[in-house]
Amino acid sequence: MPHAKKVTKVAVNKNKKASYEKHLEAISKVASTITSDLYLNDILKLIVTVTAEVMDSKICSLMLIDDKTGELVLKATQSMSEAYNKKPNLRVGEGIAGKVARTNKPIAIYNLDEETEYISKNIAIKEGLKSLLSVPLSFKGKVIGVLNSYTSHTHKFSREEISVLTAVANQAAIVIENGALMLKTKTVMEELETRKAVERAKGILMREQSMPEDEAFRKIQKQSMDLRKSMREIAEAIILMENMRKK
Repeated sequence: MPHAKKVTKVAVNKNKKASYEKHLEAISKVASTITSDLYLNDILKLIVTVTAEVMDSKICSLMLIDDKTGELVLKATQSMSEAYNKKPNLRVGEGIAGKVARTNKPIAIYNLDEETEYISKNIAIKEGLKSLLSVPLSFKGKVIGVLNSYTSHTHKFSREEISVLTAVANQAAIVIENGALMLKTKTVMEELETRKAVERAKGILMREQSMPEDEAFRKIQKQSMDLRKSMREIAEAIILMENMRKK
């Protein structure tokens, strides 16, 4: 019997090690997306897909807080369920995910059927969702969303599982914030380049056609509307024509 106990203990340790390595791999995959060239939507899809695989989730979903409405909006899930994918937004503080977003603390629900605060029970019944682990996406102390992991059987989430999903959520928050920052930076740079091109094109029109600055601007604007091109494209065309004349 002692030998059997020793074998069992070794097997348990091996399983724990394999589980730990799998969790580390998931966190590593999510972390690697920080320097990825993927678009943000693709990154979010990758995060929920990897998380669902590691956590053995029936459904894994990622919700972000909309800055304008203050609501939690579903942004990514690996689920094919139309009912789940179309479920309504949540106010911060509403339901389990809303409560997680408000308190900035994970919540584990053993049995969704018996949870009074869980709102979408009809979807849970239809999709066979039994347990839920919901953790905040937090960046520098600010909650920007929630990561949810549902199981198809009643499951008591371990401390390790909560830690792993929290680590993934923290990595996801960094990815999202970096993506938003890069998008803002790109937008600002594009606006600056547009302004520079329009200013230069205005100068060409003012010089070559002896027109005042406001008239030159209106001409570029009108061409933009008439041809359904951006003002930058019109400005760059004017600049190109001048460069060709000089050659």
